[in-house]
Amino acid sequence: MTRIKICGLTREQDIHAAVYAGADAIGLVFYEKSPRHVSVERAAQLLSVLPPFVTTVGLFVDAEAEFVRTLLAAVPLDVLQFHGDETPEYCAQFGRPWLKAIRVRPGVDLLQCAARYTEAQALLLDAHVEGVPGGTGATFDWSLIPESLALPVILSGGLDRANVADAIAQVRPYAVDVSSGVEAQKGIKDAAKIAAFVNEVNRIDVQLSR
Repeated sequence: MTRIKICGLTREQDIHAAVYAGADAIGLVFYEKSPRHVSVERAAQLLSVLPPFVTTVGLFVDAEAEFVRTLLAAVPLDVLQFHGDETPEYCAQFGRPWLKAIRVRPGVDLLQCAARYTEAQALLLDAHVEGVPGGTGATFDWSLIPESLALPVILSGGLDRANVADAIAQVRPYAVDVSSGVEAQKGIKDAAKIAAFVNEVNRIDVQLSR
């Protein structure tokens, strides 16, 4: 079954909506230039309402290592997600499982990326938009993803209820990651859109398993 991560949460009600719909993971953004950015204090408040058995993921973009360590002392994240130019050595230093985001465009060698970031739990594949590290709402050409990668694929980039079934049928990712596709406005999630997205993932999973 395809796992589901709802990213860019900023409100308690959005966390409740994601959990109620059946999300496997929720993501918090620690990148100040993002409209979905949350402070350390706000992140701690949000995670205080999270029930058990939902994975918490923190998103960083070329953050100072000391900031990440300070945050981890205050916010009990399960997984770290790196969206910048972080090296494998940087990503591995925090004693947490981690994901490496790759912005996909023609010419990006995903086989080479998987070979470089061998200690990552997965590669998160997002659209390449110049000057923006993620959260753009743009899709990319899924045919650029090799059929066999050495790491699990988390598919991101412009997913929503309308296209996620096609994405899963074509890519067969380990997980899908959605943010803008379930929003009423930037940083504000829509509970109905979250539920519809999760339902569509579950529907195509059942269809493909027959």
